[in-house]
Amino acid sequence: MGRAVLSGRLEEREKPVLDAVDAALIRELQRDGRATFQALADRVGLSRTAVRARVQQLLDARVVGVVGIVHAEVAGLSALGHVSVQLDGPARVAVAAIAKRDAATFVSLTAGRAPVVVELRARDDVALAHELNAVRDLPGVSGAEVFRCVEVIKDLTLDARTPQGVALDPIDWRLVQQLQQNGRTSYAQLARTVGLSQAAARARVVRLLDGGAVRVTALVDSTSLGVSENIGFGLRVRGDADAAGRRIAELSGIQTVLAGFGRFDVVCGATAADRAGLVETLEAVRSSGYVRHMEAWQHLSVVKESYEVDVTNVPGYLPAAVAG
Repeated sequence: MGRAVLSGRLEEREKPVLDAVDAALIRELQRDGRATFQALADRVGLSRTAVRARVQQLLDARVVGVVGIVHAEVAGLSALGHVSVQLDGPARVAVAAIAKRDAATFVSLTAGRAPVVVELRARDDVALAHELNAVRDLPGVSGAEVFRCVEVIKDLTLDARTPQGVALDPIDWRLVQQLQQNGRTSYAQLARTVGLSQAAARARVVRLLDGGAVRVTALVDSTSLGVSENIGFGLRVRGDADAAGRRIAELSGIQTVLAGFGRFDVVCGATAADRAGLVETLEAVRSSGYVRHMEAWQHLSVVKESYEVDVTNVPGYLPAAVAG
């Protein structure tokens, strides 16, 4: 959990020193990854040329990646399980095998009761159970406990809205495929890819975004924003888990809140600049009046964090040669 930022380190690249303007640009890109350079310039008080250069530097240094994220329901992946995995040996082999599974969207080595936490997304509960059995059968895995998410109350990366009346045709899915690779792909390039006019391509993308089928946002290297603490925690609560989750979602530092049933009633993610900030957030959670039991884990290494959907496996997708 704690997925509003990417926890992986930059690969053999020197990270640029970010200033307040860079931080403001990143926040704007998280809010709207397809905001025009002129709109970004207006919001941060720089010229369009200066903003374009800064954004490109952030992208080149991999501080930011702007991607299109398909809503799980649109992709036909309505079942979400948060899995605490127990091991009977070294983690490396088991974690690598888990990360290879398409259903595993988030895999992290942790310091906590379970050495590995995984998020599994599947078509329905039958498919989720199949994926869970596959994880249990992997070499080195000695057990797995599941929290079945019923509602995403808060997620700063994913779109918690329910898509409103958006049905995707083959051309839409090809646009989605491009946006997953680069959320800021120009309308002109998108139009060339799907064989439409620029205006028609733009209209389709706007419909997908406004309807909640796709969200274009910035995924950010956490350390570049001064985030040094990234944790998840599960709660057993008094009374209504949904009410507890909504109250906790309002607290500072909380990035994700899932309500459901199983091992926990609520699962959350939180980030902080330092230990003191983390302690303050956890104390606020404990003081909410809902918490009966809390179990926390620290993310030591996020092995996989992928929101990309293989659109070729989605009903309704047709390759370009067939879709025409």
